[in-house]
Amino acid sequence: MTKPFIEAFFDTPTNTISYLVGDPATHAAAIIDPVLDFDVASGIADTRSAKRILAFAAEHGWRIEMVLETHAHADHLSAAPFIKAHTGAPIGIGAHIRDVQRIFRPVFAMTDLKTDGSDFDRLYEDGDRFAIGELAVEVLHVPGHTPADVTYVIGDAAFVGDTLFMPDYGTARADFPGGDARTLYRSIRRLLALPDETRLFLCHDYKAPGREDYRWETTVGEQRRSSVHVHDGVSEEAFVAMREDRDAGLAVPKLLLPSIQVNIRAGHFAEATANGVTYLKIPVKWRDADDQPKG
Repeated sequence: MTKPFIEAFFDTPTNTISYLVGDPATHAAAIIDPVLDFDVASGIADTRSAKRILAFAAEHGWRIEMVLETHAHADHLSAAPFIKAHTGAPIGIGAHIRDVQRIFRPVFAMTDLKTDGSDFDRLYEDGDRFAIGELAVEVLHVPGHTPADVTYVIGDAAFVGDTLFMPDYGTARADFPGGDARTLYRSIRRLLALPDETRLFLCHDYKAPGREDYRWETTVGEQRRSSVHVHDGVSEEAFVAMREDRDAGLAVPKLLLPSIQVNIRAGHFAEATANGVTYLKIPVKWRDADDQPKG
């Protein structure tokens, strides 16, 4: 089976791994899940992480032909538009991003947001195939974390986004709007039906207790043998009960609100206002409606 060239780029503030995946025969490449650096306290965004990937590509002669998102991330903003602006590479994501757009459009009162996915250049359905140079790519729709998650199977490697973490850490949460633990379990079992030697590349690592180093590569066989959440023998009912109980105690990701607003627009911010500044919205919910000022 073909082995693509893979270079990982770890972003410490968000614990995110972005990837450059290349075809050694043609030097065509794709960037998967690029991070836009964003400090929520100051509102300052910059592109140092994306520039690092582009600098690596230029130094080693990789021609960036695609930007691929595994889903609309809730924990970091996407640098896909920056990559596209500098390379011309189209931005692709799973076609069910339209479902995510429809869910969040009213949450943020994003009246200008189109819900047909047209902010993206490519919308991939389950089973779609395309190529990076001479590398064959297959798209697997793996919902559960969000309705739009996809895995890109490229040669002997699969880029699974947030669906799976390292075996000692577990699996994605399923409590975001549109998420579902039962659907997630079935998506994971589909991934674990791939050949045991398939390499799995993850979008995040948070270091399980007792582990000192960050890791983001595992295999199907390793997950089936030793995943703390979904090793062979864990039933659907047991997983759903575990996942729902665990999710009930998880904190909201720090960058959830800005990330969703930007990422469902393919990494674009809303149009700047008359003063030239771009704004993000923070929906405010009162714990007790009687406390809300009237008038």
